[in-house]
Amino acid sequence: MAEARPSFFDFDVTKIMTDFRFRPLDVEALMACQRRNIEALSQANQLAVEGAQAVARRQIEMARQALEDISVLIRDLSQPVSTEDRIAKNTEYAKQMLEKSANHSREITELAARAGAEAAEVLRKRASETLDELREMAKQHAGR
Repeated sequence: MAEARPSFFDFDVTKIMTDFRFRPLDVEALMACQRRNIEALSQANQLAVEGAQAVARRQIEMARQALEDISVLIRDLSQPVSTEDRIAKNTEYAKQMLEKSANHSREITELAARAGAEAAEVLRKRASETLDELREMAKQHAGR
């Protein structure tokens, strides 16, 4: 007669659990850590929103200035001048607009980058603090 092989599920859980020591975690400390993480996330989000608002305000200012510049250009174009003077004015206007465009693009990029960097710094700092807190919790937990 064939011997019955033990099944994978035929084991005594109590034998395994006798060597296992359950040390409960400090749930309050863990929850406080997560609360601070959420606060940091909220702060980073607020910085990002404020940065986006600053970018939008500046873009509106730039658009308003561009409309004023176009108004001046149209007024200048309606004035009778020689062809050479018109070409010179148009060339100067095109040069000014290219310079303004480059400067405005740089300014908007810097505003957005600064806002992103501030938000990222809040998150980076909190991540570092979280790791330190978890390391400290693990030390305290191991010392029990």
